[in-house]
Parts: sequence; C-alpha cells; structure tokens
Amino acid sequence: MSEKNLTSTQASGKSPEESAVIMTEIVLPSDTNALGTIFGGKVMSWIDIAGAISATRHARRAVVTASIDALHFLAPIRLGHFVHIRATVNYVSRSSMEVGVRVDSENPITGEFTHTATAYTTFVALDDHGRPTPVPQLNPKSPNDKRRFLAAQKRRESRVQLAEEIKKAEKLAHESD
Repeated sequence: MSEKNLTSTQASGKSPEESAVIMTEIVLPSDTNALGTIFGGKVMSWIDIAGAISATRHARRAVVTASIDALHFLAPIRLGHFVHIRATVNYVSRSSMEVGVRVDSENPITGEFTHTATAYTTFVALDDHGRPTPVPQLNPKSPNDKRRFLAAQKRRESRVQLAEEIKKAEKLAHESD
C-alpha cells in the first residue's frame, strides 16, 4: 500500500496511540536463572500480556494470540532491574492485528536504560461465539506510525506467503506418501 492509499484507506480508524501500553515489572529472584538474568520465557509472557492488552484496547473485544514472531533478545536483564514493556498496534487486517513490543531494562541504581528485546505479535479478535470478528482499521498519524504500519504490512505479506508455501509443501509430502 502506498503512502497515498495508507492515508485515505485508514482515515476512519483508531490511532496507534489509542492502543498504547506501558507495563513496568521488577525482576525478582524467582524470575532468574543460575546466572542472575531473567528467563526468556518470563519476558515472552510479559510481551504476550502487553500485546494482548494493546490489541484488546484497539478491538474492544476479546483477543487471542495467533503468533509471536521475530522475537529478538538483544541484552540480558538482571535481577533487581526494572523492565519496561511498550506495546502498540502497528497494523490491522480484517480480524487480526500486529502489535509491536519493545522491552527495555532499567538499572535502578544508575538509571541506565538498555533495549533488551523486540517482538512482533499477532492477535485475533473474537466475537461472543469465539469466532474471528472484524476490528477497527488503524489510522497511523505520525511519520513513525506510518513507517511501522508499512513495515508491519510487509511482515504480514511475508507471513501469509510463508504459510502458503508450508501448506503446499505439506500437500506435496502427503501426495508422495
């Protein structure tokens, strides 16, 4: 979708700001491994929670996690540090939403912040019967919102293409059995 189409097509939707989430957690001893750094699964759980809150704010419906992809751990998070998780809807399809999540750690003594993880999550909104249901379109306003929207659109196209290729490969594998 071009910049021109992005503006006209999305004009009636919600802004990414309306779905923004900021969570803060502290790393406790039960959250850490033998090295005194947080378990990756704990960070993944917080990413999933923040993403779900953001998607729910956008859809104003119950949501379920469809995928967590492109999760990159960039730096360790240490015992006693504060963890800031920011989540925002980047892109909306018919019933699904990509939510970008950024994780930073804060040393409580020095105040130093470190970018520790980034993830892209996909959530699907559900109706009262548990079936996928349409969600409001996204209206990216700032240049950064528009950049994230266009990048998310490319990631979605890649996910759809990969799913189709996997389906074809599975079909060929079944035919050869």
